Amino acid sequence: MAVVRAPERPSVFGEPGGVPCPSCRIVVTGATGNVGTSVLRALGEDNRVESVLGVVRRLPEAQFSKASFVAADVAEDDLVSHFRGADAVVHLAWLIQPSRDLRTTRRTNVDGTRRVFHAAGEAGVPALVYASSVGAYSPGPKDRAVDETWPTGGIASSFYSRQKSETERLLDRHEQEFPEMRTVRLRPGLIFKGTAASGIRRLFAGPFVPTSALHRALIPIVPDIERLRFQAVHSLDVGSAYALAATGDARGAFNIAAEPVLDPAELGRLLRARPVPVPASIVRAGADLTWRAHLQPTPPGWVDMALAVPIMDTSRARAELGWTPRRTSGEALLELLEGMRRSEGIETPPLSRRTGGPARLREFLTGIGRTSR
Repeated sequence: MAVVRAPERPSVFGEPGGVPCPSCRIVVTGATGNVGTSVLRALGEDNRVESVLGVVRRLPEAQFSKASFVAADVAEDDLVSHFRGADAVVHLAWLIQPSRDLRTTRRTNVDGTRRVFHAAGEAGVPALVYASSVGAYSPGPKDRAVDETWPTGGIASSFYSRQKSETERLLDRHEQEFPEMRTVRLRPGLIFKGTAASGIRRLFAGPFVPTSALHRALIPIVPDIERLRFQAVHSLDVGSAYALAATGDARGAFNIAAEPVLDPAELGRLLRARPVPVPASIVRAGADLTWRAHLQPTPPGWVDMALAVPIMDTSRARAELGWTPRRTSGEALLELLEGMRRSEGIETPPLSRRTGGPARLREFLTGIGRTSR
């Protein structure tokens, strides 16, 4: 697949520098979610890591090797004291819900990220690793791959994309203010794992989706939508990428995704289902109608983002970060579907299978798409 470079745009790559920490103390914000639990696992298995501090809004029941936790909200609580003495801060804290209250998501996603960056600078942390996303990219091609210099202007109709784009600009300014700090930004595709299935279902599908019907034998068709081509990656592989970024000497931006690219033909092969042509306008209208009717928590901007963002080239992550995914994108997707069917989870507040309450009652009572829990 050819790699497309954006014209007349300065490189976001930095020169490798710094010394990898031999006995690291790592701080991870948002450590109990889909990606955070995978980062904790990867850091716990790394002999170079001495300890990990998870900064979380709600303390988990689950335990992780080398990890301890402190309850703090990145949007309002002291962070400098938790960051001081760390070799690296990995910033993962992010709200996808409530999709109906953008003041709340912005408070954590933009204002909270600004506070994390400032606290890392004030605490003198040598390295900062930020969780960006494919969603930060401006519209791009689906028939060829783009590298990390592609513009990160976001997709205007997606609040998630707009906020990811805005936080990229925050990191640009932070790099100028703290040039001595090694900064890394990872831009993953869709991130799946089976043990995060309960949390992912609650955030994106809502309580009406019958998870017992998610067995691939019960999925007869997949929508064949123009520009439906996306990249996915297993959460544990993403966790390894963050661990490499935190403990190594890489800097700059890295695209993170597994092969193959998932399109209607590949989805049909994976699910043993038949692709059926569906206009994108129909899918978007359906997402909009069901979101407005409070039948599911995902606004139509997610459809726009999925169809607009480019396919990413991941060669830089492999060459400079030393990262290679162990699982294919298809394996990650099938594991997620099986995890949803089994209602799998981890005993952390974002991922627990008990979060929705009996018969998902709590999801109904708190409002579909109105709460971050």
